[in-house]
Amino acid sequence: MKLTHVNEAGEARMVDVSAKPFSRRKARASGTIRLRPETLELIKSHQVQKGDVLATARTAAIAGAKRTSELVPLCHNIPIDAIDVRFDLRTDGIDITAEARCEAKTGIEMEALTAVAVAALTIYDMCKAVDKTMVIGDIRLLEKTKDAIHD
Repeated sequence: MKLTHVNEAGEARMVDVSAKPFSRRKARASGTIRLRPETLELIKSHQVQKGDVLATARTAAIAGAKRTSELVPLCHNIPIDAIDVRFDLRTDGIDITAEARCEAKTGIEMEALTAVAVAALTIYDMCKAVDKTMVIGDIRLLEKTKDAIHD
């Protein structure tokens, strides 16, 4: 298998997408952060001292997705049309799902994955004073689609 981010000399490179057509693209990613039940109760009741954890994590996720190309060196700067972030609270943690959409020449999966990671990191940061047992994990791409744009 040929790696697209490596040139003939084995050096890292940004893939040339200049000849590719624009298309509608969507990606969904998810991840989890495991927390103690007491921490979840603090989040639900807005008792975390740093503020509204999920609202802050959602805003951070969106901001992080918009900066993906600054964080991941070989990513293209994608014109993001929409990012939706959802939190599902379980008894042992929070499931995070992000969906990103764009019209571009290359995919938007890295932006969706970054949104999930930044949301989890923000939750961790806001709750670290009250929960030393938190674990971030299972960050993965769930879906990636591409549809041609017709005039």
